[in-house]
Parts: sequence; structure tokens; C-alpha cells
Amino acid sequence: MNYEQAHEAFIEQHLASRTGERRGRLERGHRHAEEMFLQNVWWPLRGDFNDLHPEYEVLDWRGRSYFADYAFLPGPIKLLFEIKGYATHVRDMDRLKYCNELNRETFLYGMGYQVISFAYDDVEQRPELCITLLRVVLSRYLIVDAPRGQLLLAEKEIMRLVVRQAGTVRPKDVADYFTLDPKTVRLMLIKLCEKGWLKPVRRGIGVKNVEYRLARDVLYYWD
Repeated sequence: MNYEQAHEAFIEQHLASRTGERRGRLERGHRHAEEMFLQNVWWPLRGDFNDLHPEYEVLDWRGRSYFADYAFLPGPIKLLFEIKGYATHVRDMDRLKYCNELNRETFLYGMGYQVISFAYDDVEQRPELCITLLRVVLSRYLIVDAPRGQLLLAEKEIMRLVVRQAGTVRPKDVADYFTLDPKTVRLMLIKLCEKGWLKPVRRGIGVKNVEYRLARDVLYYWD
């Protein structure tokens, strides 16, 4: 399925599940900027629209409905994405609107949501930058969909370290962080590669010049 087919099915699925104002908001609100984000940023990075919800309704601290451009809700993760144009969100914003926007974002954070904003100009002209930033954001919450099976505690902690370092780690980083000898660290990293969690990337000659990265795009939440 190509992007156009997947996008049409994505919107039709959400329209079919909504009524009233929630449906009307999707019909009116899914416009050029929102679709461009999907085509230029989300689809190239993810290749699907799983767990993504367009024009997602939440309540602000006043009990008023607020519709985020997108919500990404895989399991307990709650991320809201906004595509902001300069005219609407900067040039034409007065002091009260500015205060309300900051208050809303703080309230949503307290309710367990994280609001991630992208500039319209970046989505249109610099989508590669948006993709890189989005990948870094998701790497805080998600890791690869690795082969099933219970991780040993040490392996799990190594994966936490990799995620905190935006998906890349050197054996020295692991050895210093956990106070382990280099030989033990190399064996553990090799084992994680065999399980499909990491992949080695050689930067030179010899084992000391190898770093390790997440094996593929982040897909699976873990504690």
C-alpha cells in the first residue's frame, strides 16, 4: 500500500468512528499542513499510521475541548503533535492567547501528555530535520520490536542507556556507566545484537572502534 492509499484509508477509518463535532472537526481540520506532516515526516519515518489519531480531542484546564493535530497513543504513551505556522501561532497571537497556549501545554503535561510542536516551514522545506528530531523524541519512549522473551536485568539496563543516548552507544560508554570490564561489555553487546536489539557499526579497524545502534525504528514500549 502506498502513501496515498494508506492516507485515504486512515482518514476514512477515523471518520467512520466519529460523530457530531468530532467528525466535523476532522473534516474541517485535516488540511494542507496536517497532511504534509504525514507525507513528509511521519510516513517516511514510520511507514504506517498505527496508533496515530488525527484531530484528537482533549479537555484543557477550563474543561474546554482542544483538538491536537495528532495524538500518538501506543499503550501508555501519550504524545500530541502540533504543526504550527508562523502567522497563526506567532504573528497573530495576542498576550492572552499566548498565555492560554502555555497553560494548556502545562496542564496537558500534568495529565500525562507530551506536546511536540513542528514548524510548518520545517515540515515543508526541511522534512529531513523533522524526521531526525521525531526519531530522537520517539527514542525516549520506545525501543525496537525485538524478538519476544524476557530480558535479563543487565540487558534491559543497557537498552535503557542506548535509548537515553538517542539510539547509539559505545562499549566504553557501557563499561564506564555500569563499572564493568570491557570484555564483559563486548560479550553482552554481541548477545544483544544476536537477539536483534542492536546492530554494530564499525568506525575503524578493531573491536575498540565499534559502536552499537538500535537495530531498527522504535516500535515497542517497555518499562
